Amino acid sequence: MKNFELTSDMQTMGGVFYPKGYALVMFPSADQAGQVARDLEGKAQAAGHAMLLDPQTILRDIGKVKDDSDVQLPSVGTEGATVRKYVELARRGHHGLMVKVDSDDETESLMQLARKADFSYAQRYQLLAMQDLE
Repeated sequence: MKNFELTSDMQTMGGVFYPKGYALVMFPSADQAGQVARDLEGKAQAAGHAMLLDPQTILRDIGKVKDDSDVQLPSVGTEGATVRKYVELARRGHHGLMVKVDSDDETESLMQLARKADFSYAQRYQLLAMQDLE
């Protein structure tokens, strides 16, 4: 398990957060996110590929929010709307767990754990599409 570090391959050419090959799941508390992360540790998919995000990291690195300002992203498009949702949740104290997912089976395995922990929001980022996870 590692802390989140934003890299250039997690952004579009325009600088919008879009980490292809990952799912980002938001939880109301750090304990919930941490428990799912611990539950994933034994699974091959999470080995070195799961990252915890605290609300401040989400606001600063994903939302590019400074102080109490609004999101500094375009108002149109799915990517911008998704980032605004992350910012809204982070401002309410929600934490994130970002996990590398290479298949539908890995995604479902993650979401089975997330559902038990009562997740608040989840997205899977694929090459050309984002998928709402339930």
